[in-house]
Amino acid sequence: MSTADRSDILDILIVGCGNIAGGFDATHAAHALPYTHAGAFKRHGKYRLAACVDPDEARRSEFMRHWGIPNGYSTMDAVLTDGSKFDVVSICSPTVCHANDVRAALRLGPRLIFCEKPVTPSAAATADLVQACEKAGVPLAINHTRRWDPEVTRIRGELAGGAWGPVRTVVSLYNKGVLNNGSHMIDLLHRLIGPVSLVAAGAPVWDGLPDDPSVPAVLSGLNGIPIHLVCGDASDFALFELQIVTEGGVLAMEEGGLAWRVRRAIESPHFLGYRSLDSGENRAGGYPSAMLEAAKNIYGALTSGDELASTGRSALAAQQVCELIKEKTGLAR
Repeated sequence: MSTADRSDILDILIVGCGNIAGGFDATHAAHALPYTHAGAFKRHGKYRLAACVDPDEARRSEFMRHWGIPNGYSTMDAVLTDGSKFDVVSICSPTVCHANDVRAALRLGPRLIFCEKPVTPSAAATADLVQACEKAGVPLAINHTRRWDPEVTRIRGELAGGAWGPVRTVVSLYNKGVLNNGSHMIDLLHRLIGPVSLVAAGAPVWDGLPDDPSVPAVLSGLNGIPIHLVCGDASDFALFELQIVTEGGVLAMEEGGLAWRVRRAIESPHFLGYRSLDSGENRAGGYPSAMLEAAKNIYGALTSGDELASTGRSALAAQQVCELIKEKTGLAR
C-alpha cells in the first residue's frame, strides 16, 4: 500500500469508524463540504483511503462499503501483523484508546499522525505521546478544527495586524465538558489572542459527561487581558460562542463558528461626544470548510514543508489550562 509508484498520492489508515471518522458525512449531499476525516481526505483528491480499523465488524464493513475502502482490520495489532504501510494514520477512536492507538501507529512508521482531541484524558499522558512522536520524528496533528477555519485565520490576522486596536476583554461561552469542548475554546483563544493563564474557577456544571463537567473560569491573556469562560448546560442546547471586545469594536463568533457578527465603534448618532457600536456586519463562518483545509494543510506539510496549524504541542498547551481549571475545583485526577 505504499505510494512509491504514485508520489503525489498519500495512503490513509483510519482508526475508528464512528461519526468523526466518516459518519457525519454519510447522509450529506455529495457536493457538501466534509465534516469528517474520510470526507475531507476523499474530497481533497490527493489521498487514498487505503484501510480502516474498528472492532465492530458491522460498522467497519459499512464504513468500508460507503467510502470504498479496500482493507479493514479489527485491531491495530492486525494491521501491524499484516505489515501494511501508510503515509497518514488518522486516529478517530474513543479518547481512552488514543494512547495505545498512537503508539501502535508509531510502530507502523507513518509520515504523520492525525489524532482527534482530547489526545488523552490527562495532560501528563498527552505530553508523553507528544514526546514519543517527536522522538520518532513523526509529526502529530490534532483536530482542533477551528485552527483551520479560514474566518478564524482572517480574524487572527486582523487582530495581530492592529486593525481593531488592543483587545480589551473576551467572553467565551461553551458547554459539554471543560476538556471535551473547553479545550476547543482554550485552543481557539490561544490561536486568536495568544497564551492564557488561569485566575479563578467557579462551580462545575455536570452537563452530560461523567468525568468532565463544564467549569466557568476567569483567565488572563497577554498584558492582563481579562477573559471570561462562561458555561451553559448541554442538556438545554449546544453552546460554543465567543465575543472579543476591542478598542475598535466587537467581533462575535456564533453558532460554533458557522457565523460571525462584527460591530465597529462609531460616533454615536444619538449622543454628542459618545461612541457606540454600529448595527454590525454579518459574515459567514469558515467552520464548514475547516476539515477540508486540515486535509490541505496536512498534504502541504508532507509534500511542501508547510507548517501544521494544529500540533501535539498546541493541543497540550490547551489541555494543561483545562487541567488547571479542573484542579481549582478539586476535580483533576
